[in-house]
Amino acid sequence: MNLIRLSGSMKNFILRFINLVIGLMLFALGIILTIKANLGYAPWDVFHEGLANTIGFSFGVSTILVGVILGIIVVLAGEKIGIGTILNMVLIGVFLDIILYIDIIPTPKTIVFSIIMLISGLFIISIGSYFYIKSALGAGPRDCLMVVLTKKTKIPVGICRSLIELLVTVIGWLLGGKVGIGTIISVIGIGFCIQITFKIFKFKIALIKHESILDTINTLIIRHTK
Repeated sequence: MNLIRLSGSMKNFILRFINLVIGLMLFALGIILTIKANLGYAPWDVFHEGLANTIGFSFGVSTILVGVILGIIVVLAGEKIGIGTILNMVLIGVFLDIILYIDIIPTPKTIVFSIIMLISGLFIISIGSYFYIKSALGAGPRDCLMVVLTKKTKIPVGICRSLIELLVTVIGWLLGGKVGIGTIISVIGIGFCIQITFKIFKFKIALIKHESILDTINTLIIRHTK
């Protein structure tokens, strides 16, 4: 009888894949927390909502569409497209629609709890980014922009992220996305949250070498034994 035994590379891939999915789930949860805080959408979500209202798609589908477009842009910028990049484009939007549908996150009753929920959401987004980026299976298209800007300019990752967030906020607002005090907090705060989170985990994003889809396939080895 032939048995399939997982090689070391396959076990490593499974662990990295788990980190990837956990990261994407946390990322979606963080987004929902910033939305439910009801202080104004986070930067990218201002853009997603503005686009959704403009083209008539759901919030999740709008998120997926933006991811695909950004994926094309980052490929042209020289970044690799990996399994993680593709799943980021799809799963975050799917998780968003699922969480919004089951409606498990309550809306806070006071401004204090709204601010706590917003900041918690930003940190959860940062932790989610850490998990799926460290899988090295391909950064999501939005984070690829951050990676590209960090590598090209040598500007700290937190500042790069904040500059990107500011730009998409302005575009999203022009498209009709909701902007509030929470949006301003998010524009300023997300960079700090990511900087703090990555520092706590001693994570240097510029040192991560992401695998393309072909690279990942080539590293997976299955040994057959009797």
